[in-house]
Amino acid sequence: MNPKFFWLITGILLALISRAEAQQPKKVPRIGFLGTVAKERIDAFRQGLRDLGWVEGQNITIDYRSEASQRDRLPDLAAELVRLKVDVIVTPGFSTALAASRATKTIPIVMASNPDPVELDLVASFAHPGGNVTGLFNLNAAVGGKRLELLKETVPKISRVAVLQHNGSGKGQQVQMREIEVVAHPLNLRLQPLEVQRPDDYENAFSAMIRERANALFTLATPQFIIDRDQIVNLAAKHRLPAIYADRAYVESGGLMSYGPDRSDLYRRAATYVDKILKGAKPADLPVEQPTKFELVINLKTAKQIRLTIQPNVLARADKVIR
Repeated sequence: MNPKFFWLITGILLALISRAEAQQPKKVPRIGFLGTVAKERIDAFRQGLRDLGWVEGQNITIDYRSEASQRDRLPDLAAELVRLKVDVIVTPGFSTALAASRATKTIPIVMASNPDPVELDLVASFAHPGGNVTGLFNLNAAVGGKRLELLKETVPKISRVAVLQHNGSGKGQQVQMREIEVVAHPLNLRLQPLEVQRPDDYENAFSAMIRERANALFTLATPQFIIDRDQIVNLAAKHRLPAIYADRAYVESGGLMSYGPDRSDLYRRAATYVDKILKGAKPADLPVEQPTKFELVINLKTAKQIRLTIQPNVLARADKVIR
């Protein structure tokens, strides 16, 4: 064969192969988001992705699976995301992370806001997660003690504090409860744990608080309470109970005060984990990170409504005051 003819044919074939490869659609990465979470958290996560060049509906797809307060559905929903062969699963709390980790040991899992993942056996250590789970530790348990101290400092006369728990949030809330029990004793506070599961349970829970003469309210941190926050803060105002929450979203909805990590920041940062994983990083090599932003938010309108004067030393430390 004539060498010139050979190289001509070879060049044409290479050009055709190159064109065919260019015409093949690129695989769009697929994220599974498992669990019920407030819209502003989803928005923060999406914004984090956009900041890194990932736009939902263009170069990335997000499949949402919500259990809608039915925790027993989580294993099936996690298995469904595994069957869809998503590239990474994002979870907002302990129950969702646990369900995802039981469903797969290969698909990367990113915790957007999780109680202590080491104590809860989701990762081997903060520095070296070791498996397919990594993400953000929200310090709920450690910060819970600080919240109880702030509540006592704000309302020095309180002696009995109702603690609202969500039935089904499991071990994550147990860790939080242990922390505040340690802090309650030196503050001379008695704790009254009350569990709710469905939205229509709140009325009965608040009736029990009043019946047992609780004079303040403390809510444990869980994604479901964020979703139900309007009902919770309205009932607290109705019964004139001073209350402290784990998230500023409660205060913006009319709650008295909150102290904790900036949750929107955690969800934005969760997007950085997704970005790194989609670019080839392994969850086992990505250290679990803690919150970097904490905030005290106080609603003076609510304080006036329940006839409470906020102590000046507490007010002076507020990062945001709603007047």
